[in-house]
Amino acid sequence: MKIAVMGGDGFVGWPTSLHLSDAGHDVHILDNLSRRWIDTELGVQSLTPMDSIQERIRIWHAETGRRIHFHLIDLAKDYELLKNWLAENRPDAIIHFAEQRAAPYSMKSDRHKNYTVNNNVSATHNLLNALTELNLDSHLVHLGTMGVYGYSTIGAAIPEGYLPVGIETTQGETVSQEILYPSNPGSIYHMTKCLDQLLFQFYAKNDGLRITDLHQGIVWGTHTEQTRRHPQLVNRFDYDGDYGTVLNRFLIQAAIGYPLTVHGTGGQTRAFIHIQDSVRCIEIALKNPPARGSRVEIFNQMTETHRVRDLAEMISKMTGAEIVWLPNPRKEAPENDLIVKNEKFLGLGLEPTTLEGGLLDEIVDVARKFAYRVDRSRVPAVSAWTKDIAKTINRDPEGKKLKSVS
Repeated sequence: MKIAVMGGDGFVGWPTSLHLSDAGHDVHILDNLSRRWIDTELGVQSLTPMDSIQERIRIWHAETGRRIHFHLIDLAKDYELLKNWLAENRPDAIIHFAEQRAAPYSMKSDRHKNYTVNNNVSATHNLLNALTELNLDSHLVHLGTMGVYGYSTIGAAIPEGYLPVGIETTQGETVSQEILYPSNPGSIYHMTKCLDQLLFQFYAKNDGLRITDLHQGIVWGTHTEQTRRHPQLVNRFDYDGDYGTVLNRFLIQAAIGYPLTVHGTGGQTRAFIHIQDSVRCIEIALKNPPARGSRVEIFNQMTETHRVRDLAEMISKMTGAEIVWLPNPRKEAPENDLIVKNEKFLGLGLEPTTLEGGLLDEIVDVARKFAYRVDRSRVPAVSAWTKDIAKTINRDPEGKKLKSVS
């Protein structure tokens, strides 16, 4: 297949591009490289040294003989350029990663909130609009988030996208219907993913677009089979308080002798998936597209759930790292349960990588190897969800005063 990977220079986009190219597909990356500019804005860099996208592609070709093509296009701003590219290339499938992906970054300031909404929603709508205008029957696979569901404590399993409900009619009868699981976003970033869902529902219903929405858990790890082939193919590893996911941040904190920072009670339960499983799920979704005219296909892309404090205790036992408890910069329930259905991917052959099975390799191979590149001042999470919360998080575990970069 000819596959367009929107946002293919990013944390999940890059290993996905390599994985699909390795499988024999003709891969085209469309990216505005904004994630690299955000590193510059925040004054932080990936833990792993990253070459330019052009150099990465050159190395991939030298190692495998396969070509990945790169096109500098901003989906949110360059609508005509995007539409012209799609008209000329007519890809069989499109994978949409081209959105600002960090909840803390989306909550840093009013400017960051506006950027996240304008970028994410416009990118998604421009893509859907162009596909409709061109009558292009590409299968669109979108990387969403488990965060659209929120984090409830009702004890019921979250279904894969759709919830069966009974509605009482005016005659007093109960009729059954399936609706989108009620959205409950916990940040501006998560809100944009909820808006994506509505855009997908409309364009699938109105214009017959074939869309798969992957509600993904927190991704941990760095390596995939393909990124291991050459040091310059390594994926990015974010450890900072804005982009570093909780598990990767714990790993680097342990590696550099920095206390494991648990915010609030640590009772937040989250869904997780290893980066290797993430790219496998995307490939599985590509192989199982919905029929034209059918509703949006939704998968819960996760393999296990853990409480944050349990993760910290697991890593502390493995590494001897100290655990510290800090105020929570997020506005969320201190404790929550999370039961998630993910039978679709398991039924299609996914064999999950678990934390216990792969965690130690990640610590040794990545975090400790590149620990010298860490800027300790960027480790704490300082982006607060409200101004009142911001007043309570002004010191890191090492006793230094903190301030948010805006």
